[in-house]
Amino acid sequence: MFKSGFVNIVGNPNVGKSTLMNLLMGERISIATFKAQTTRHRIMGIINEPEAQIVFSDTPGVLKPNYKLQESMLAFSESALQDADVLLYVTDVVEKPDKNSEFLAKVQRLDVPVLVLINKIDLSEQQALEQLVAAWHDTLPAAEVFPISAKVKFGVEHVLCRIKALLPDAPPYFDRDQWTDKPARFFVTEIIREKILLYYDKEIPYAVEVVVEEFHETDSNIHIRALIYCERESQKGILIGHRGVALKKVSTEARKTLEKFFQKTIYLETVVKVDKDWRQSTRRLEAYGYKQD
Repeated sequence: MFKSGFVNIVGNPNVGKSTLMNLLMGERISIATFKAQTTRHRIMGIINEPEAQIVFSDTPGVLKPNYKLQESMLAFSESALQDADVLLYVTDVVEKPDKNSEFLAKVQRLDVPVLVLINKIDLSEQQALEQLVAAWHDTLPAAEVFPISAKVKFGVEHVLCRIKALLPDAPPYFDRDQWTDKPARFFVTEIIREKILLYYDKEIPYAVEVVVEEFHETDSNIHIRALIYCERESQKGILIGHRGVALKKVSTEARKTLEKFFQKTIYLETVVKVDKDWRQSTRRLEAYGYKQD
């Protein structure tokens, strides 16, 4: 019998959800940096095997929203509770089980298998880890708890095997040659935003949105023009840098990553513009793709 289902990944920011998603997929689907709130959208990655189709869904980190963009990000995470066939709640050895009690109460009421993945166990001692596992069993009694380390790839294959065993009998939801629900332009914006997260400090990365204005593809190359929106003229100056050095660095690193991702020569043009207070504007958020169904 063929197995197919949605495996949704939720958890707090900065616990390694995107790294885990990439490991499970064997592809570079979600951007993964050391900074929290990296993922802003719900991103699907599809594994197709002879007898199964696994639809992984990475979501933004669970947080208490301070502005409208974060409200939309939380809505993406909560939507993952509604259509999951298997739910992965990712935590780590630093985070305590009582951090998100309101969200976890919703998880506890789910009528689907829940796997709690305690990531970064390479940073923990055995006794402390055993106590943390026990605490998670107390918090979510019906869940299965898996200590893992996405960094050293420990325990990930075991989790994948358990997921396959838990999938319901069902026909595939997507075409057998499809590996994500996102268009190519989406991954361009994510990769550029990843470089901004890596190379700028403080508020700058969180005040930025990337839009692909032009995307022209041939058999051997892709010409891309991307707009980088920020909220203030002062932020624009920082993004561009003295004589454009900062923006050139981001563009160069993004181009290298895009060439690996698409396996083609990339011609990338980046332009910085100001869209004042876009994170607080419902109209602008919808224009940038944060509208909830």
